[in-house]
Amino acid sequence: MIAYLGLVLAGLGGGDPHAERSAWWALDQVIGVLAPFSVAALVSGILQGLVSPWGVLRHYWVVVKLVLTGLATGVLLLTLPEVRAGARLAAAGQPPALEGQLLHPAAGLVVLLVILGLSVFKPRGLTPAGQRHQRAHVKRPKESAREQ
Repeated sequence: MIAYLGLVLAGLGGGDPHAERSAWWALDQVIGVLAPFSVAALVSGILQGLVSPWGVLRHYWVVVKLVLTGLATGVLLLTLPEVRAGARLAAAGQPPALEGQLLHPAAGLVVLLVILGLSVFKPRGLTPAGQRHQRAHVKRPKESAREQ
C-alpha cells in the first residue's frame, strides 16, 4: 500500500504527463502483485485461525481482523479493473486523472495499521462462540478430576 500511495503521489506531484503515464504503468504492476498477496493474506489468516488457539470466531479482535482483511481484499480486487483500464489509457497517451486513486491506498494503509495494532495488542473480548468454547473447555478438566 505504501508503494501504491507513493506512486499516486509521484504521479500527482509535478503535472508532468510522462510521470503520470509512468505512474499508471507502475500502479498496474504493483496492483498485479498486491492482489494475489491480499488473497493469500485472507486465506492464510483463516487457516491460521483454524489451527491456532485463537480460533477464527472466538475473539472479537480476530473477527475484526478477518472482516477488515476481507474488505480490503475486496476493494483491491474491485479496483484492479479500473487501474488496468487507466494503465491502458495512459499507454495510449490519454492518462486519466490520478486523484481518484488517492483514496484507495490511503484508506488501505489505515486499515493495515489497524490490523497490525489488533495483532500486537489483542484486545480482550470473547464472541458468543468463544464463550461457549471456553465454558466447554473449563468444565472438562473439573469433570475429569472428579472421576479420579
